Amino acid sequence: MSSTLKIYILAILSFLVGTSEYVIAGILDRIAASTGVSLVTAGQLITVFSLAYAFGTPLVMVMTARMERKKLLLFAIGFFVLSNALAYVLPGIELLNASRILMGISAGVVVVVSMTIATKVARPGKEGSALAAVLMGFTASLIFGVPLGRIMATAYEWKAVFGVIALLGFAAIFLIALLIPRVQGEEVVSLRQQLALLKRPRVMIVLSVTFFWIIGYSIFYSYITPFLMTEAGMSDSALNTILFVIGIASLIGSRSGGSATDKWGLHRVLIIGLILNGIALVLIAFGFHAPVLLIAMLVLWSIAVWSLGPPQQLHVITIAPESTGIMLSLNSMILQLAMAAGAGIGGLVVERISLPSITWFAAAAIALAFVAANVSRRMSSR
Repeated sequence: MSSTLKIYILAILSFLVGTSEYVIAGILDRIAASTGVSLVTAGQLITVFSLAYAFGTPLVMVMTARMERKKLLLFAIGFFVLSNALAYVLPGIELLNASRILMGISAGVVVVVSMTIATKVARPGKEGSALAAVLMGFTASLIFGVPLGRIMATAYEWKAVFGVIALLGFAAIFLIALLIPRVQGEEVVSLRQQLALLKRPRVMIVLSVTFFWIIGYSIFYSYITPFLMTEAGMSDSALNTILFVIGIASLIGSRSGGSATDKWGLHRVLIIGLILNGIALVLIAFGFHAPVLLIAMLVLWSIAVWSLGPPQQLHVITIAPESTGIMLSLNSMILQLAMAAGAGIGGLVVERISLPSITWFAAAAIALAFVAANVSRRMSSR
């Protein structure tokens, strides 16, 4: 079997994992209604997943560093399938939260190990493309996974989403077992070694760009479904279309962000992307009752948000080139912590202020990311 097909299998696996994380935003209102809890309580399902991903994944990866990678991937997929099956069959928000903890940890391990295997099975000189393909699975989950999850929840019930993910994950176990080669484990990199880089001021500044950028994204996206339905008055069918359009825009943003970084440099693209991100959020705050303006700004927002991915990844790598793997791991952990923090902050804003106010708090977080990016640019020019 060609290495390309093996990488695509890993990318499909990444798509399933990404869907399990992001789909909550598309069905948040239905989960709240069926479990009898508030939108804020239901929104914490995003927080729980992200915290489990952020803290659980590094611990598991350290403890299993020497384990053969294919074996570890199969174990991780098995727990991922189990967690989605539990989300499908167990009643109540408390048990759903418990399943999300297992889902977050197993999902994180699946992504990290899939990227490791992808670089090993790729043809020489094509390792970067292999990583990009696996990460594209995550992006595709925003394009297709979230709107498809919403459509399925509309036609059946929201639990069916997790049932289907569990079935597809179960099928993936057989594909991985049959088609993916064995890959040996790696040398152990302790958590102390990983966290030691955080003592460097410049590293902290760079990672704070990720932190505030993703907080801004999470505050708004975690509650985008009730925002568009309640405040903008969208129907289910219109919402499905908008979620799909936003997903396409995220892909455009990711691709254009990469091209622009090669052409103009990472700092300029980060600054421009953050400015456009903030402008879009402010205009959404003012124009959510004007459908044409709202849709245009949602597209701009999604393009701007995801255009930041390529330059920020390069930013993270170049800040400590001798520790690329550790920096990418730390950035992933910070990203998930920010997702959790954003969902939590968004919940507090909705509960104590108002649902439309999430746009202003998201814009404030983007402003902090803008400040951090400018500080980093000045430090790099010295």
